[in-house]
Amino acid sequence: MARASAESASESESGTTADSISPSSSPSSFPSSSPLPPVSPVPPPSTARTWAVILAACAGQFLVVLDVSVVNVALPSMRADLGLSAPGLQWVLSAYAIAFAGFMLLGGRAADLYGRKRAFLLGLAVFTLASAAGGLAQEGWQLIAARAVQGLGAAVLAPATLTILTSAVPAGAARTRAIGTWTAVGAGGGAAGGLVGGVLTDLLSWRWVLLINVPIGVLVLAGAALWLTESRAAAGRRLDLPGAVLVTTGLAAVAYGIVQTEERGWGAPATLLPLLGGVLLLGAFLVVEARTKEALMPLGLFRIRAVSAANTAMFVCGSASFGMWFFMTVYAQNVLGYTPLEAGLALVPSSLSVVLGSKLAPRLMQRTGARGLAATGTLVAAAGFGWQSMMTADGTFLSVILGPGILMMTGLGLATTPLAALATGSAAPGDAGLVSGLVNTSRTMGGALGLSVLSTVAATRTAGGTGPQALTEGYALAFRTGCGVLLAAAVLMVLWLPRASSDT
Repeated sequence: MARASAESASESESGTTADSISPSSSPSSFPSSSPLPPVSPVPPPSTARTWAVILAACAGQFLVVLDVSVVNVALPSMRADLGLSAPGLQWVLSAYAIAFAGFMLLGGRAADLYGRKRAFLLGLAVFTLASAAGGLAQEGWQLIAARAVQGLGAAVLAPATLTILTSAVPAGAARTRAIGTWTAVGAGGGAAGGLVGGVLTDLLSWRWVLLINVPIGVLVLAGAALWLTESRAAAGRRLDLPGAVLVTTGLAAVAYGIVQTEERGWGAPATLLPLLGGVLLLGAFLVVEARTKEALMPLGLFRIRAVSAANTAMFVCGSASFGMWFFMTVYAQNVLGYTPLEAGLALVPSSLSVVLGSKLAPRLMQRTGARGLAATGTLVAAAGFGWQSMMTADGTFLSVILGPGILMMTGLGLATTPLAALATGSAAPGDAGLVSGLVNTSRTMGGALGLSVLSTVAATRTAGGTGPQALTEGYALAFRTGCGVLLAAAVLMVLWLPRASSDT
């Protein structure tokens, strides 16, 4: 396989629980099964402490996203050292992705109910220990098991990072800037995967692709234990266990089915059965949630226009952006003849561009609004995809990697921040973790599905050819398809996203 709007500054602040500094939103945004009791205001944290919290949250997000792609360039070394088969090698990637996507909503709700700081520390601890186990693995099955546990830790950690960040910064322009930083760091983690993996594999060994997480994880754990303040939803709410089981197994089954498309194809029983089973489980989840008093996923949440529209847009954009990194990397290596390290270095300008776009987004949102900037950024990215689709087998770095890469990633950086801001800015404080998990799930599942579809499109065009010209034609068609997807996403944003985060 592989965020509160500036316009929300005008929204009124709602009360918080005694141990929570939560994202502000109107209590009437959607029905809440457990209203928050009025309490005395909590004094805002100091600026230094706020930035310490943002640093911890962004570091956790960077590790989670980095590990989606960092092992890609190390796979040949893993195979040679551990004697992995081709399917086993694929499972090094898939085990992480399936656990990550499957448990994300559960992780987000657990953070709401049991504490966001507690979830952050637990998720990061599990992620760090699993990284150590994977780096020390002596057998293929040990590495695959460690990657699955890594994904589980990431599913608990990722929603908590965004919730902690929005809880620490008051609604308005400051929170939008913080979300822009979080988006930039996350996007940078995904973009840096190839470079970091190439450097560590070439200079040390494949084991350091995983072991590097250990000292970083320990440092972030220590900082988070000191800097983070516990927050949670209203007391007395319980975890919806039937809903948790259904949505987790349903998402995991769908993710497994998507993974199978890369090896078996879309029409194979090994693909269709888990996909169909996952869809049925998710349908049963919706039925259960409609009848459960304390639902894991209150269906009223989707009546909020900003939440439903922004998550749909995030899903569609993710379906194109995840594939972009994959096809740029394999094009550089398989067609242009770059080494893994050279391919990683070639994508550094694109990595910096997505960070730049994410950091510019909060300022531009004040002029264009969240909807306008999201649509504009998506159109810029679509232009980059269109440019990239004109690649040739003998293209130059400037024309087939640098130029289109900068355009694609700047646009996606501009679009992601307002989408995340709209989605999180309209949620009630008690559902902040759940909405954060939903944002991450939408992007991850969209990316997984998009990569599989685009890979199928490319493979159909190459028709089994392995020469530079055949591969280039397949990759070009994948980018052309991605361009069409992003154009459709821009239209969807203009028609569906609210003008302001308070619109429902």
